[in-house]
Amino acid sequence: MPRTAIHSNRAPAAIGPYSQATRAGNLVFFSGQIPLDPATGALVEGDIATQARRAFDNLKAVCEAAGGTMDDIVRVGLYLTDLSQFTAVNAVMGEYFAEPYPARSTIEVPALPKGAAFEVDAVMALA
Repeated sequence: MPRTAIHSNRAPAAIGPYSQATRAGNLVFFSGQIPLDPATGALVEGDIATQARRAFDNLKAVCEAAGGTMDDIVRVGLYLTDLSQFTAVNAVMGEYFAEPYPARSTIEVPALPKGAAFEVDAVMALA
């Protein structure tokens, strides 16, 4: 099955040999988004909620570039360097998704790129 790279200037450029997202058939697979400012490439300052909002905004931008909306996302993966901040991240996720919510995994990791405290990846299904 052929795959197509997806790119948005409203999200940070990839910092390695990967695409922001790749479409294969009706599925779009999103690379992880950390809280980088798309204009500067710098990590945003602030608490975990601020970082999560920036990462979800980046995900939303790539989602829209792929021709979808956040409502088309069927699965998300959340990665936190401190699982005690789960409640704050969960509240932010609720600002971006409505029922029926996508499937989700939440994983504590020892470190994330550029010193981020949060990362999100996703899978989207388009009609």
